[in-house]
Amino acid sequence: MDILFKQVRLNDDEELKDVAIKDGLIVAIDQEITDSADRVINGEGRVLIPGFVESHIHLDKALIADRKPNQSGTLQEAIKVTAELKPTFTSEDVYTRAKTVLDLIVARGVTTIRTHSEFDPAQGFTGFEMILKLKEEYRDLVDIQVVAFPQEGIFKAPGTEKMMYDAMEMGADVVGGIPYNDAPANEHIDLIFEIAKKYDKDIDLHQDFADEADNMSIEYLCQKTIAEGYQGRVSVGHLTALHALPPEKLAPIIQLMAEANISVMALPATDLHLGARNDTYNVRRAVTPIRKLRDGGVNVCIATNNMRNAFTPYGNGDILQTAMLAIPVAHLGGAADLPTVLPMITTNPARAIGLTNYGIGIGKQADVVLLDTKVKNNSIIDIPERLVVVKNGRVTIENTKETVIHR
Repeated sequence: MDILFKQVRLNDDEELKDVAIKDGLIVAIDQEITDSADRVINGEGRVLIPGFVESHIHLDKALIADRKPNQSGTLQEAIKVTAELKPTFTSEDVYTRAKTVLDLIVARGVTTIRTHSEFDPAQGFTGFEMILKLKEEYRDLVDIQVVAFPQEGIFKAPGTEKMMYDAMEMGADVVGGIPYNDAPANEHIDLIFEIAKKYDKDIDLHQDFADEADNMSIEYLCQKTIAEGYQGRVSVGHLTALHALPPEKLAPIIQLMAEANISVMALPATDLHLGARNDTYNVRRAVTPIRKLRDGGVNVCIATNNMRNAFTPYGNGDILQTAMLAIPVAHLGGAADLPTVLPMITTNPARAIGLTNYGIGIGKQADVVLLDTKVKNNSIIDIPERLVVVKNGRVTIENTKETVIHR
């Protein structure tokens, strides 16, 4: 054996288990494994979970909040400010900032990332090329999926359509889009499907990011997904406009989304900051209705989105803190709700982004994290230290923390 975890908690209603890893895979799970191993890690009852999946993040425009702050705090100014900054990005600048964020993320237990990397005629592929470079450089620490993302729109920014095809040829893993920032939205969606089908790639859209439910295109997206046979291959981020719908209008859309098997990446850190800026009282939470989507059979994930820029002027790369934020925001703290949150940063996003050999089970890829908590149901609310991170059967991260109380 390469690694043997002794006495770890996999589920709160089960006895402690030993977990053995060899050649990048989990090869045995039992109450006691006596085989020798190159590395034995005594969990002492601590929780072992699959590696966190960061399903929606922007590495290329992180850590720029101080360059040109978003004074109004609105989505519109965030887009404007960032568009003005992007032509000033150099390759070295993007590389350094993205690398800093990657180091923070992997140190906190993330073993797979889907990052949206943008381009347009004004900035070219400067950032996109650096993200592809980092994908290769970090392959032993984290798997990175790169989304070709046209932040400024496609039809609104002439030349971007060709760049979408170029990005796929350069190595993008997923076709991105942003219907709410382009017109006509339905034609934007049609083009995204055309590109995705040409390259046999999944789709991940920034979808209906608004306070009101006017001009939504989610229903068209669902219908298009079903018509093209793309069920299970489409994800959307934000989708905040749904929170503005009354129950009788929301329910059929959720049902349609479930039929289309569309996954939703809820992005509470960003959407709380940018949303409802025009409300002068009884300010809305402005986050997609996580509980209703979940209860309606939609695969819901929680992700970071942005970090210290005009869209989200804070964040430290800890997906557990983002999940913790979602708990009070989406009323997920109840006894029946809390156990559903950890899957939103593990198994749910793994399903959304197409990880087929993920989880803790014999034969699964050995991407695991040992948490400094002994109750799995407390894995988020404790925000525990990530003591050991294993990626592809190799220990990649070890964190230690010592607290001394002088009484």
